[in-house]
Amino acid sequence: MGSGKQIAYDFTLALLSIFIIILGVVLYFFCRKKPVESEENLSVKVSAPTYPLTDIDAATDGFNHRRVIGKGRLGTVYAAVLPREELVAVKRIHPSLVLSNAGFGFSSILKTLSLAQHPNIVPILGISQAPGERIIVMEFVGMASLDFYLHESSDGGSLLDWSRRLRVAAGAARGLEYLHEGVAPNVIHGCFKASNILLDVKFSARVCDYGLSFLAPTERRGIAGYVDEEYWREIGGGPCKASDVYGFGVVLLELLTGRRNEEGLLVKWALPLIKDMNFSDVLDPRLALPSDMKQIIRLAKVASACVSNSRKSRPTIVQVAAILNSLEAEVCL
Repeated sequence: MGSGKQIAYDFTLALLSIFIIILGVVLYFFCRKKPVESEENLSVKVSAPTYPLTDIDAATDGFNHRRVIGKGRLGTVYAAVLPREELVAVKRIHPSLVLSNAGFGFSSILKTLSLAQHPNIVPILGISQAPGERIIVMEFVGMASLDFYLHESSDGGSLLDWSRRLRVAAGAARGLEYLHEGVAPNVIHGCFKASNILLDVKFSARVCDYGLSFLAPTERRGIAGYVDEEYWREIGGGPCKASDVYGFGVVLLELLTGRRNEEGLLVKWALPLIKDMNFSDVLDPRLALPSDMKQIIRLAKVASACVSNSRKSRPTIVQVAAILNSLEAEVCL
């Protein structure tokens, strides 16, 4: 009888031990501190690496002129190969702009801008700085800008048919919409124009050079005609979402007409023709008139709304993107 009690006792003790082990395992999995992936990802996103200037110098062969792939109001862009054989685009800010913005917080601003990640923008991958030098490292986009295809390429007109132009417009709108509403803090582009829209190998629009207006706040060269008149006012002026929408409207007019915007003359020329529905004179003569003009007419009306209204009554890029996404969907049917 005593041995029976001992067996029962041992059996109960064994069950209790098993129960404690199982309970411990359950509590371990439910109560342990789980790795916070979002925090890890966020730290990666906000911490665009800072490259030593020696690495950038080596990657560009000493800023060799043969590696130059673009020049603009803010700087010169080089094709570069980083130590891990990564092909990138390196923007070297003009020395005069570096000197005039020496203490403006270049590093902190660019690290914030590197938060932006979207299929229709060109991400910032890193920075480099030294006395007299400010460098932005960006993803390398394999083809050229919208400005090049519209105004410089001999076959740009045929490559950019009406359906592609609608897709470019919609993609650029999504990129700007993301900057305005999809990233925190919101980003004002500051100089939205055709040369700041790159086209990849699939002719998808990629918006670049966003948030850099602090480098040249009063420089008119390269921006006049792409911002509204309010931009230049001392009170209530400067870059804002509405001025970006104005620049977007100008880009739409360039897509429609195939013409450059010379100091704002394109807007003055095109708006009366659009108002009179005189599309035979407005549309790019390198392309045949579409058999169905509905999408083109709607695109022209959107362009007109973007550039002809005051800031307060101008549509938002969210409204514009919704219309262009609808037009793109109709084209892709």
